[in-house]
Amino acid sequence: MAAVLSAFSHAMNSQFQHIGVVTRPNTPNIRQTLFDLVEFFYRHDIHIYVDAEAVAEGLMDEAQQPLCQIISKDDMGRRCDLVVVLGGDGTLLSVARKLAPYRVPLIGVHQGHLGFLTQVPRENMMDEIAGMLTGKYLPEERILLETSVWRDGEEIKKSLALNDMVLSRGGVGQMIEFEVFINGEFVYTQRSDGLIVSTPTGSTAYALAAGGPILQSTLRAFSLVPICPQSMTNRPIAVSDTSEIEILVTKGVDARVHFDGQSFIDVMSLDRIAISRYRNTLRVLHPVGYEYYKTLRQKLHWGEQLI
Repeated sequence: MAAVLSAFSHAMNSQFQHIGVVTRPNTPNIRQTLFDLVEFFYRHDIHIYVDAEAVAEGLMDEAQQPLCQIISKDDMGRRCDLVVVLGGDGTLLSVARKLAPYRVPLIGVHQGHLGFLTQVPRENMMDEIAGMLTGKYLPEERILLETSVWRDGEEIKKSLALNDMVLSRGGVGQMIEFEVFINGEFVYTQRSDGLIVSTPTGSTAYALAAGGPILQSTLRAFSLVPICPQSMTNRPIAVSDTSEIEILVTKGVDARVHFDGQSFIDVMSLDRIAISRYRNTLRVLHPVGYEYYKTLRQKLHWGEQLI
C-alpha cells in the first residue's frame, strides 16, 4: 500500500501539516471513510495521527497503519494543528474538551445525519476538505464552560463542557433544592429536577428541550434553564459569558452534575458548583457554504422561505 500511494504523492499548499483523525465506532462504512481520508492525507504529504481507539476497534486497514502515528485523543492537542472528526456531534463534543486547552481547530464530517457542528457531508468529503486545507473555510469560535465542584473547601472535580453543565436529580427521583448566585449576588432559591447552564452551542440541545432560548452560536452568553421547577415563575435567564455563576446545593440527597452528558459526578448537600467561561474558545471550521440559520431550519424543521 505504501509503495503504491507514494507513487502518487505530491505536496499540497495546506495550512495544516499535522492532522489528527477521530472516528465514531459502530457507524456504517466508517472503515472505508477512514481509509479514504488517510489515503488522501498521505498523498498530500501530511503527517497523519489516528485515534488509538479506531485501531483497537479494528476500524483501520492494517496496510495503512505504517503511514500514520497511532496516538490517544489526549495527545492530539499536543501533536496536531487540526483534527478531523468522522462522526456526529457527540463524538465532536468529546474531542473538543480535550483539544480546547491547545486551541487546535476541528472539522466535523457527518456520516449521514447533519449535525449542528459536523457540517462536512461524507459524500463530498474529499472536495470540501481539500478546499478547507488551503484556507477555503469559515472559522467559528465557540465558548466553553469550566466547572469546579467544591466540597468542604476542597475541589473534587473540574471539567470543561462545550454544550452544558447540568445539575439534576439522580435515580431516587426526588426534587433537589439549590441557591444560585451570579457574580456573588444572590439570584434565587429553586426547587426542581435541576438546572441547565448552557453555552450557545448547547442552547439547541438539552436546554432547548427544557424550554430554554436558542442563543446564536457566536453570542458571548450563557443561559440558565430550570428543569421542571416547582414554581412556574422560575424562567430561563441569559447572562453575559463574563459572569461567575455559583450554585449551592442545599438539599441534594441524590443529585449529580453532568458535563455534556458524557461524564458526571455525584454531589451532596452543601456542595458548591462554580461555573465560568473557559479561557480558550474552540475553533470550528465550516465549509464555505455553511449557513447557521439554514442548519437550524433543517434540524428543527422550521418553515422554508416562501418568496
